[in-house]
Amino acid sequence: MDPSTIDFLVATLRIATPLLFAALGGILSERAGVFAVGIEGMMLAGAFGAAVGSFVTGTPLAGLLMAIVAGGLIAAVVAVAVTRFRADQMVTGLAVNILAFGLTSFLLRGLFGGHAPVIRLETFSAIKIPVLSDLPAVGQILFQQSALSYTAVAIALILHVVIYRTRAGLTLRATGENPEAVFAAGGNPNRIRRLAVILGGAIAGLGGAVLALQDVGTFTDGMTGGRGFLALAALIVGRWTPFGALAACLVFGAATALEVRLQGFNLAVSSYVIQMIPYLLALVVLAGLGRGTRMPQAIGRAYSAS
Repeated sequence: MDPSTIDFLVATLRIATPLLFAALGGILSERAGVFAVGIEGMMLAGAFGAAVGSFVTGTPLAGLLMAIVAGGLIAAVVAVAVTRFRADQMVTGLAVNILAFGLTSFLLRGLFGGHAPVIRLETFSAIKIPVLSDLPAVGQILFQQSALSYTAVAIALILHVVIYRTRAGLTLRATGENPEAVFAAGGNPNRIRRLAVILGGAIAGLGGAVLALQDVGTFTDGMTGGRGFLALAALIVGRWTPFGALAACLVFGAATALEVRLQGFNLAVSSYVIQMIPYLLALVVLAGLGRGTRMPQAIGRAYSAS
C-alpha cells in the first residue's frame, strides 16, 4: 500500500478517537431518554481537566482521571436539571455547552494569575502491538495506535455487550423507550437516567482528554471546535449502536483527515471553506441516512415520578 495512503488511514483512526468517545457517551445518555446535546461541553471540560491534571502532576494518567471527573461533573449538571427539575433537555444541553466554554476559559486564567499560560503537556505516543504491528500495511494502520485509541474501541465493544447482552442494558434501553414500564417493574427511571448521563459525560470527557493529551499536547479556549456535534451526528447515523457509531466516526475522521491534507495543497480556496468539509459531510449524511433512523421513543420526555 502507498505510504501516503497508510498515513491517511492512520490519521483517520487518530482523528476518529475523540469522536468515538463522545459518541459512546452520547449513546448512553440518549438510550436512557436524555438528549446528549451537552456532549460538546463535556468534551471541553474533559480536555481542560486533562490539561490541568497532567500539567500540575506531570503525569498524563492523572490528566485522564481529571478528564473523567470534569466530564462527569458537567454531565451531573445536565442530569440533575432534566430529572430533578424537569428542565428542557435541548435548552439544558446548549446552556451547558456555553457554561463549559466560559468556565474553562475563566478557570484557565484564574488558576494562572489572570492570563492564559502556554501549557505544554506530555502526550501519549503510539504503542506497537507485538507481532501484529509487523503485518504489512494493516499492522501500521491498526496496531500502532495510542493507548487511548485502543481504549475507545474496547469501550465500544464493552458497551455493545452491556447494552444488548445484559439485564442492565435491557433496563437502560427500556428507560429510553418506556420509562413507565421500567417503574412498574420496580426500577427508578430518573435514577437510571442520572447514572447514564453522568457515566456518558465521563466517557465524553475522555474524548476531550484525547485532544489535549494525544492530538495537541496543550489546552486552548474552545479547543473541541464542534467535535461534540460531529459525535452527535455519528451516533444518530450509527442508529444509537456502539459499532454503528464507530463506523460513522471513522467516516468523519476520514473527512477531517482529508480536510487537513487539502489545506497543504495551497488550493485557490479559502481555508475556512476547506475546514467546513467534515461538518458539511455530517449534514449530508444526516439528511440522507438520518431520516430513516428511529430514536428512542421516550427521548426528550421528562418522567414525573422521582
